[in-house]
Amino acid sequence: MAGGICDIKYDEEYVFNGRGMRLFTCSWVPQNQKPKALIFICHGYAMECSITMESTATRLAKSGFASYGIDYQGHGKSEGLKAYISNFDDLVDDCSTHFTNICERKENKGKMKFLLGESMGGSMALLLHRKKKDYWDGAILVAPMCKIADEMKPHPLVISILNQLCKIIPTWKIIPTQDIVDAAFKMPEVRQKIRANQLCYKGRPRLKTGQELLRVCLDLEQNLQEVALPFIVLHGEDDKVTDPGVSEQLCNVASSADKTLKLYPGMWHGLLYGEPLENIEIVFRDIINWLEKRVSLGLESELKHAQDDFNNNA
Repeated sequence: MAGGICDIKYDEEYVFNGRGMRLFTCSWVPQNQKPKALIFICHGYAMECSITMESTATRLAKSGFASYGIDYQGHGKSEGLKAYISNFDDLVDDCSTHFTNICERKENKGKMKFLLGESMGGSMALLLHRKKKDYWDGAILVAPMCKIADEMKPHPLVISILNQLCKIIPTWKIIPTQDIVDAAFKMPEVRQKIRANQLCYKGRPRLKTGQELLRVCLDLEQNLQEVALPFIVLHGEDDKVTDPGVSEQLCNVASSADKTLKLYPGMWHGLLYGEPLENIEIVFRDIINWLEKRVSLGLESELKHAQDDFNNNA
């Protein structure tokens, strides 16, 4: 695949998780330069990596960053009942194992490593950070699902009834919600592409899946102060799927010393590929600039340590 300043090598591979399920993984790696850093993509609910996240990964690879994705169990090309999440912690374990294995490869040792999470993938990124506190060099959180917007939530009485039904019929697709595709993506042609993508789930959320997403949101919202890694959070002010107010709260209360908030007036939920091209360019300029600065600071720190070691041993 050719493009921009470099050729991009795209690879696909299947791995098995600890529960014996076959998971789809993919990568976009610059070919005529050493990657500046590693980016690990965490896709959103009902989405997948190889098609919906391709434009994101390609943009990153053209800027010199190696990108790696995985379809969660029950998503995309991975095995499992479609869009069924019986325990979100299992998905976190799968991502952590796969991403760590890539980081520990000989050719990747010493490279900076960042998480990029969109919507539910933002929750994934924050939980991966919680699982391995000092492992990641930073996170890019795009409209992160730290709280589902009130407009998308069923009435509390309905939630109570659904929680009871979840014990009996956890896989049933009966949670009443608005059409997420219509609510998330501004451009009609993008909605059409997502609806035509057979790897994306379009049905109503399954009972247990909805319960798990609410559990994760509540957990994250109540523990935002635990976020300690460098991060940039990007959110459209007109997002009707996840709450931009909670992204502001995250920036206010997170214990991270390095935290950046970008709010975009008039933009919706799908910042990476659902907006007009000029808006997408603004979002990616902010992402790439943030990454470049952190990689530059990391190299400066490495050089300083090397100089200190040399002086100490001289």
